[in-house]
Amino acid sequence: MKKWIALLVVVLLALAGWIAAGPFLTINAIREAVAEEDTAALAKHVDFVAVRRSLRAQVEDTLARKAGVDAQNNPLGAFALGLANQAAGGIVDALATPAGIGAVLQGRGLLHRLTGGGVDPNDGLAHVPPPDPLRDASYRFESPSRFSATVRNADGDPVVFVLTREGFKWTLTDIQLPLQALIGP
Repeated sequence: MKKWIALLVVVLLALAGWIAAGPFLTINAIREAVAEEDTAALAKHVDFVAVRRSLRAQVEDTLARKAGVDAQNNPLGAFALGLANQAAGGIVDALATPAGIGAVLQGRGLLHRLTGGGVDPNDGLAHVPPPDPLRDASYRFESPSRFSATVRNADGDPVVFVLTREGFKWTLTDIQLPLQALIGP
């Protein structure tokens, strides 16, 4: 009987260890995919629908706060806010792609990534590998099914990558950008 209890304890500890190590394994896989610029490998670890939904909500909230209550109550202001939300939606759609998330992870803007920011100015043909995107990240379990990795962008503002667990699999489901810092007071 003691052997069965010991075996059960060992299995439970191994399971708990696997669950605890899961987000770190996923972050390492994301780190390698970004370093190798392998969008297919990155796509295995990212829920792009959830990321897109979260980024859209963040952008719309930030624009609404920036516009203020007066602009939202004014028909012309509400129309302008709607146009701004549509324009921002295009940017969000570009960010919620493997290339866009890779750019965010590397701490660079999407425009910088698309315009060849990874090319060495001394040798236009040589490609400079991207830096380790999560080198100085701080990690935190927010719950048994939610984990966050926080990095600082080039301006020192926090960018939070949130992973959630479904079963034994961890995926990136949210990126919390410092939009207030980008748009200003």
